[in-house]
Amino acid sequence: MDVNEKRTEAHKKRVKYGYMMALFCAVLWAIWYIPGTYIWSFDPVNYFMGMIDGLTNAETDILLGAGDYFSTTAFLAAAVMITGLNAAFVIISYFLWNLGLGKAKFSEMKRSVKEIKACTKYYFLGAICGGPIAILGSFIAMGYIGGFFAAVAALAYPVIGTFLSRVWLGQKVSRRAIMGIVIIVIGSFTAFGVVMINELTANANMIGIIGGLMALCGWGVEGAIAAKGIDVSEPDIAITMRFGMENLIWWIIAMPLLTIFVPDVWSYIGMMLTDPVILLTLVMVGLTFGFCYVTWYKAFPLIGVGRGQGVGSLYGIFSLIFLVLFFGVIGTFGTDDPVYIISLIAGALLCTVGTFVMFTEKSTEVESLRNTGEEKP
Repeated sequence: MDVNEKRTEAHKKRVKYGYMMALFCAVLWAIWYIPGTYIWSFDPVNYFMGMIDGLTNAETDILLGAGDYFSTTAFLAAAVMITGLNAAFVIISYFLWNLGLGKAKFSEMKRSVKEIKACTKYYFLGAICGGPIAILGSFIAMGYIGGFFAAVAALAYPVIGTFLSRVWLGQKVSRRAIMGIVIIVIGSFTAFGVVMINELTANANMIGIIGGLMALCGWGVEGAIAAKGIDVSEPDIAITMRFGMENLIWWIIAMPLLTIFVPDVWSYIGMMLTDPVILLTLVMVGLTFGFCYVTWYKAFPLIGVGRGQGVGSLYGIFSLIFLVLFFGVIGTFGTDDPVYIISLIAGALLCTVGTFVMFTEKSTEVESLRNTGEEKP
């Protein structure tokens, strides 16, 4: 085997590994919506919202039994508390991850902070886009409308990420890759179109819709920012620093501000951390979302932001499968609804075709992620 053949083989392995990471990201991301949705049903969360609205625990139980909802202020405060806990358990999972990889990772993290000032800037921007915008928005959408809508709402985020990666980062995106991304996004919306329209019609609430738009924009922008930061540090360091900064935002800035208006917030956080079932749910939140981000960040330097986000958007199909398995019904549609089944099958086929289009792209198309001015078909 000559040098060129070895080089081509190395490129094939790199691209294959990149797509594999993006696919793992899609699966883990989809699983995250299970504990992320379930956590809204726990008593401490509901009693917390009821307390903000001036209700006793008994009155809160009656309110929930009647199918009524809490005020916007209560929902937003609960979303901040949940998102802060999400970030905390994610960073714990990263601490254990880096500990398993060896002490050298912590030394590299320290070196990156001290010697590479640019990466700190990019990870702080990524933390803002991913935390107070995307993740908070997704939890708001889960609380107001439901986990299914929250999963669907951000499906078009690869469009934003691909545009920014091409314009801002100068990353090369072939017409074939763009075609695959577009097919996947269309397929995801086709699969969920019927249920999404039904959810919006039955639970039309602008706060929940705004939360979904926050997730869409936040994750799209964060992908491009993450790729910029990974240029100056390795993915494992990048993701740990990014969530470390998000924790600073929640626990040094946001949570103390919330305490001013809701002094009892710490007691409800304590209730959640001391309940075994809730604690296990938070651990699952941290593990699934944490390692979803690990694979997301590892895919970007290998296959580019557009491709990584495009394959990652398959989480929509996987989320449907997992939510049906765990909750039985999505929204107000059962799996026996013929219109829903038709749209699901059509969407799944489109997503499969889109992924196949991207997977079959020649490895030489991804040999350099930078745009050289030559547009390849």
